[in-house]
Amino acid sequence: MSARTPTPWPLVALFTAGYLAAYLLPTTVGRLDAGLPLSATGAGAVGSVLLLSSASAGFLLASRVDRFGPRALARAGLLLAAAGYGTAALSSALPLVVGGAIAGGFGSGTATTVAATGIAGRPDPHRVTTLGLFAVSGLAGALYLTIPHLSPGHGYPLAAIACTALLSLSLTGRLPARAPAAHAVRAGAPLPHRRSGLLLAGAMLFWSLAQNSLWGVSGRIGLTQAGLTEVEVGAVFAAALGAGLLGTVGAGALGPRLGRALPIGLGTALIASCIALSAAATGLTSFAAGETAWNAVYPVVLSYVIGLAASMDPRGRWAVLVGSASSLGTACGPLTGSVLSARAGYPAMGTVLAAGLLLVGVPMTLVALRARHTTQIVEIPLAEIPVVDIPVTELPVVKTALDGVPAQRGAYGTTPRRRTAATPAPGPVGV
Repeated sequence: MSARTPTPWPLVALFTAGYLAAYLLPTTVGRLDAGLPLSATGAGAVGSVLLLSSASAGFLLASRVDRFGPRALARAGLLLAAAGYGTAALSSALPLVVGGAIAGGFGSGTATTVAATGIAGRPDPHRVTTLGLFAVSGLAGALYLTIPHLSPGHGYPLAAIACTALLSLSLTGRLPARAPAAHAVRAGAPLPHRRSGLLLAGAMLFWSLAQNSLWGVSGRIGLTQAGLTEVEVGAVFAAALGAGLLGTVGAGALGPRLGRALPIGLGTALIASCIALSAAATGLTSFAAGETAWNAVYPVVLSYVIGLAASMDPRGRWAVLVGSASSLGTACGPLTGSVLSARAGYPAMGTVLAAGLLLVGVPMTLVALRARHTTQIVEIPLAEIPVVDIPVTELPVVKTALDGVPAQRGAYGTTPRRRTAATPAPGPVGV
């Protein structure tokens, strides 16, 4: 442990606060459906709008963290998340709920952007990512065990996200006021590995879309198709997120030993099979097996993808943009899952999503293979190179009388004149 760098707990807290809304999506959407005058499709649309707002924050702020400063931007994002989700939790008027969800989503996305930029600048981005996934999985699992025992209503999951944002504020004082000069983005500085980055971002959009199309309707699958109670569904989700904790620990222990291509490619194929199993579940056993296996593999693959994006630009821009593309796919997930399941049924929806995942896993694996053979060259502006002052010791000037010394022919045919006592010998040249 002594060889490791200190754990950046402010970044872990920001990661947790930013991702918690996506992790609580099934219970949030399910309770919007039950507590407000919304259809299932309408509740899914509200969840999509929330996450779309989160994604837009990443796209807007990807290159601006250094301009505003990590500390100020993180505080603004967390305060906006707390105010937005808190308003939505305390209100029963649909416009206020939707408006609060949009504001809270933008705050969550801002916190995630600062976290992703900071993680990319760390010497151990994969380790910090796994710590963040561990924290958000553990917190979400505890909430899934608690919320079903509380009175019905949409407010509890939203209030939990707001409280998490407020608690994370206490750690923002340890964030730097300004981004380190070595990681600051100069105006017009090009993105490295543009093709690979765009390919990874596009693939992650559809990867997250497939994941969250099922995740957004998983609660309804458990309640309607599998015939479970809300308490049983909450217990399954808690167990699934517990498996996600184990998967995260495993990913952290493995680190880069397996590279990135194998965990991303094989893990995506395993996720596809789990999605098909979960969507076709008709009882507790099949539903729990699909959800648990899926959530055990999901954070493993996600941690390697985030680490891959961070390695492509140490200034964090690709990490933010790939994360925002993932959030965009996450945002479209609840509505896509609601529409597909309403028109084709849950099993057919699972088959379509699984096939799509297998397709997008191919370019993601190719990018990981390409990145393995690529050496990242970091450009440091000349103005940012530190100047080291080297002390120079002045040597004493010795005056020597040269009278009587015979003149000698110079090396190039010149005859130097004789020096007298009044002519000092040359001393050291000033530096």
